[in-house]
Amino acid sequence: MPAVPREIHRFQNFLATQGLKLTNERVALVREIFSQHYHFEADELLFKMKEKRLKISRATIYRTLELLVKSGMVRRVHLGEDHYHYEYVSGDSHHDHLICTTCGTVIEFHDPVLEERQLEICGRKKFTPTFHNLQILGICDSCRRRGEHPEAPDRVQMIGESAMHLRK
Repeated sequence: MPAVPREIHRFQNFLATQGLKLTNERVALVREIFSQHYHFEADELLFKMKEKRLKISRATIYRTLELLVKSGMVRRVHLGEDHYHYEYVSGDSHHDHLICTTCGTVIEFHDPVLEERQLEICGRKKFTPTFHNLQILGICDSCRRRGEHPEAPDRVQMIGESAMHLRK
């Protein structure tokens, strides 16, 4: 079964366990979320739905995102801005993020050695990890080459509409 129909079916099964139905609006949102891999904001999703001339309220988007997070199909991530972003979860897709505080670029990476080291530290401290989220804030190569520096090194500057493609 192709990925998007499989995810729609997974979500339908989850909704059934919650006593909820799979509406046309929810199907459209799942199609959009699982058809591309990028970090997105709820309002960005609303904009994309309106671009496609689909009438979906902001409340429906937020409620559906909460259900997708609860189901484990979507992860809520904080990428250094004042609000959350979302990304879909694909199997064992754990990864960490390098985030440019100047332009907002998000670079995903996975490092097995780093993952093993974190488990060693947890073991040594007799701590059972259930989840972790590593984000390293800094300046990407493109901004560094242009000599750009963030206004605040510990937070991402507001990202304009023209920079949205950088999160992909």
